[in-house]
Amino acid sequence: MGSDAYQVTRGNYMPNEPTPVSAEPPDSPIRLSGTDHITLIGSNEADTVEFYRDLLGMALVLRQPNLDQPEVTHLFFDTGDGRILTFFVSDDRESDPSPQRTGLGAVHHLAFSVDPERFEETKQAFDEANHHYNEFDRGAFHSIYTRDHNGLVLEFATDKYRMPDDRRGEILATAQRIRVEAGAEYVDDEHVEKALSKLGLEVDPYELPDAPTGAGYDS
Repeated sequence: MGSDAYQVTRGNYMPNEPTPVSAEPPDSPIRLSGTDHITLIGSNEADTVEFYRDLLGMALVLRQPNLDQPEVTHLFFDTGDGRILTFFVSDDRESDPSPQRTGLGAVHHLAFSVDPERFEETKQAFDEANHHYNEFDRGAFHSIYTRDHNGLVLEFATDKYRMPDDRRGEILATAQRIRVEAGAEYVDDEHVEKALSKLGLEVDPYELPDAPTGAGYDS
């Protein structure tokens, strides 16, 4: 099939047509059960452990040689809920905090969850470590952005409203539908609140600081 369209299971998708948004699983030949792990190319073990374990609090749960390149060490960190972030590191690599240049297929940023009750505590920890960050109100959630010791952008997102984990996708898809019907460009508090109410869920906002809307991370 040419570049104007490509085949999707049980239907065609045209790039100039918006993809339908829905919390319902697609009728696809593969059904996943979640994220197992994400692996990144790191610098050296000491700097990686210092940032991800000692500052961010991710337990180092496994260290072994890279099975495909034994001279490289493979570090496994628990991100907080049993889902794993791993790094290939080598002691002959220097860390480089310069902003990364991303391209097709590259990682733009990683986002981790922070409990709303620990959001201010997280900011304070970055302040005490003299680690620069930006804070934004993203409409559906509230986020801190910073970079790790190799320039990778990291986001630390917290919910603005209490959401059951097993209904998060349903809530966001409903908020999206309400946003589109209202002609709004982005999902905001009012759309999330209406979505929660429409789904029979309590509208229970967390107390979070005011922050500007914005994009990206500036050092």
